[in-house]
Amino acid sequence: MKKLTLLGTIALILLTQSACTNFLRSTSNSVQNAFNYIDTGVNKPDDFPILRSTGYAVISRQRGPSNSEKYMQAMRASKLDAYRELSEQVYGVYVKSNVRLNDTVQTRSSVQGDVEGVIHGARVIRQYPSGDSYVTELELDTKVLYDMYQMRGAF
Repeated sequence: MKKLTLLGTIALILLTQSACTNFLRSTSNSVQNAFNYIDTGVNKPDDFPILRSTGYAVISRQRGPSNSEKYMQAMRASKLDAYRELSEQVYGVYVKSNVRLNDTVQTRSSVQGDVEGVIHGARVIRQYPSGDSYVTELELDTKVLYDMYQMRGAF
């Protein structure tokens, strides 16, 4: 009888070890899979809009000793203006307003708008003079932007 109990105990121990090992393996795989999958909450949109912006700069108002230098300054200024407009579309505009009253009579009013952001993937479509102004047109394909963030692993 003691031999039978000893054999039963050994069999029970081996069975328990095998079950624990399989359980630990399946648990570690589940835990590993949980760490590999990260839901960012960003789903791929159905369509990707193309954002466009236009920047302007007056050539004669630029600083510079010659007309050609004023022309180059206007080119740069119009490009920055186009990027500003594009960042307004992407990030929005922060608007701050102040009104000063004295005996319920408005004595001063001011409105300030700020925009700040980083634009990746925009490209210049056209740059050209128009009268005394210089014009720059930019385009931002949001599909390109989405793909860039995907490659970086940002999503």
